[in-house]
Order: sequence, then structure tokens, then C-alpha cells
Amino acid sequence: MAIRLRESLWPLLKTSKCWPTYFVRKTSMSAKNNSLHKHPSTKRSEAIPAAKYGGRHTATMLPGGGIGPELMTHVKEVFRFAGVPVDFETISIDPRSTGNEELDDVITSIRRNGVCIKGNIETKSLSTGVHSRNVVLRSSLDLFVSVLHCKSYPGVVCRHKGIDVVVIRQNTDGEYSMLEHESVPGVVESLKIITTENAERVARYAFEYAKDHGRRKVTTVHKANIMKLSDGLFLETSRRVAKDYPEIDHNDMIVDNCSMQLVMNPHQFDVMNTTNLYGAIVSNILCGLVGGAGLISGINYGGHSAVFEPGTRTTASRIAGKNIANPAAMLNASADMLKHLGYNQHASNIKKAIELTINEDRIHTPDLGGTYSSEEVVHNVMRRIEKLSGGGH
Repeated sequence: MAIRLRESLWPLLKTSKCWPTYFVRKTSMSAKNNSLHKHPSTKRSEAIPAAKYGGRHTATMLPGGGIGPELMTHVKEVFRFAGVPVDFETISIDPRSTGNEELDDVITSIRRNGVCIKGNIETKSLSTGVHSRNVVLRSSLDLFVSVLHCKSYPGVVCRHKGIDVVVIRQNTDGEYSMLEHESVPGVVESLKIITTENAERVARYAFEYAKDHGRRKVTTVHKANIMKLSDGLFLETSRRVAKDYPEIDHNDMIVDNCSMQLVMNPHQFDVMNTTNLYGAIVSNILCGLVGGAGLISGINYGGHSAVFEPGTRTTASRIAGKNIANPAAMLNASADMLKHLGYNQHASNIKKAIELTINEDRIHTPDLGGTYSSEEVVHNVMRRIEKLSGGGH
């Protein structure tokens, strides 16, 4: 039976740190992580109390590969400077390993702490028996929705100005189910999983988000003209949920046309409700339109956990160690985490400092056409934080 979110329950979502139990799929954790889409039904489960000792929160930090470790160093530096009451439990995963013992440690840590900031985790093995660790993480924690708020920075020169679009992406179904097999030699089949429950959860999240943030329109992105059953179910579910929100306009758009429309006229979009793969495509297009991979952060929500990361989920290995990676996306992700934990003033100061650094001070890394290093951007952000906090920290 599909789960419906009653309007009277929405205030609970706005005040809680994570999603309540009626949005949670209970999954078992094992070394093999065999929970992927074996039981896609939603069940109730209890939350583990968030780790908080002596008035300080503990957050899981997963540096990942490529530029991830150096960006995490900058996050720690900014947090120390700003006096943020958050400690990190850092867990690194060797991208060359084929076992999932380290990943199990990460999942346990996130369940205990409730929040995680992460870089992209590399899975270098090409073996079909080794699943993508990013996907396993999202599935094991039932991080069913990804939220990416893509907004233009006035200080960054781009083709379009004033972009303000929110992508609500289904995060556990679709082509990312990793269910593939070779039926006969030379013929490979890949299963695309769409469930009514998860389609409804993400659609209702999109409409509730629009309602709560004063947005007027939700656009469902699909390919139901070709994938009539799978995307057809996703579209049908979105249309059904839309009837519960008559004050919000709802339209739908085929993903290839949507991609073109984003490039030509992104201002026609407000909130976008997407499947997993289409959300990845749409998110990367939008990030490219506002300046690239180094600016926008993304949030993954589950029943009892929230994971924060750069919006494009890239390792950017080619620039690792060169001190030129744009730290804005990871710092924005850290500010999102602080807001989620209730440290609103710290979150606001970091966000505002990033905006002032980019828009007024024009301290830009090479990806934005500038010549400044990562460290110079971070130091300017800290200088701005000091001024915003009244000269001290």
C-alpha cells in the first residue's frame, strides 16, 4: 500500500532533524550489502539517537577520492576558525579494495551520528560482483531523496542569469538498481526498478517542498513515451499526488526535451521531480549553467540519516593535490549540514561568507576563470566569517 503524507503531519517534517518513521524503509546491513532492492517495501524502524556529547555533535566525515580529502581539510579549518561545535568521525575507504568492510563501518557510523559529509567514493573494480559504494550507501540508509538547489551567483559570468531551480531526485530506484545480467553471450539486460512507494515518496516530497518554500510549479521529468510501464508509473504517480496540491501547478516533460529546454530557457523551471538517472543528468546540466561542479551542494535525506555532498558527485581526480579545486560546493554542503543540525547562525555565516567571497570579492578559482588557489578562497571565506561574527570567533 502506498504511503501518503497527510498535510497535518508536515509540521513534523519541518521541525525534525530527519524524516519520521512512516517514510523509512528498514534495511539490514551485511558485509555483502545484499539489501539492494530485494525488499523495496516501506517498513517502520526506530532511529538511533544522534550522537551529541557535551553540547557538541559528532558527524561522520567520508573524504572519498580525488579532491575529497583536501576539501575536507578546508571544512575542518573553517569549522575550527568559526568555533562550530561539531566533531568529525573520519573514515577513509581505499578505492582499490574489493571488500565492503570499510563501507559497513561508514554505514554504522552514519546511523549512529545521523549526519555525514562526504566526497565521492571511488569504486575502481570493474567486477560485476562489486557494487558502486555510493549506490550501496544510499540504498542501505534508504536515502530516498536528493535535493539540489541550483541558484546563480551574480559574481560568476554565465550565459544565463538569475537561475533558481530545485531538483528533487529519487535516489534509490531506477537504473541505479545495479541489477544486470547476461542472458546469453553478447546480450546484456539491465533492470530498471520503479516502485509506487518510492515514486510517491519523492513526488510528495517535491510538492511539500514547493508548498513550504513558496514555489509555484513542479515539473516531472520522464521518458514515459518509450518506457511506458516504468516511467509511466513514475509519471502516473506524480499526477495522482499533484491532485492533492491544487495550489501548485504541475506539468511534465520528456527528459531529452527537458535537457534542451534547460539550456535554452532554464527560468521556466521551478521545482523538478525526477527519477534517479534523469536527476543526475538534470543536476549536472544546471550546475554547468551556473558555473560548474565547484559551487552547488546536494543533500540526501533518509528516514533517520542525512548525507551532505557536492551536487555533481564528482571526484575531479585530475586536479587533486594542485590546490586549485573550488572549495565552495563542499563548504556549502557543510553549511547545509549545520542548518540540519540546528546551528543556524554558523550555517548562515558560512553561506554568506561564500557568497561575498564569490560575488563581491571575486576570489575565483580557475574553474570560474580566476587565478586564486583553493587556500586563498578558504582564507577569504574565514576573513568574511570573522567580520560577520563581529570580529571574533
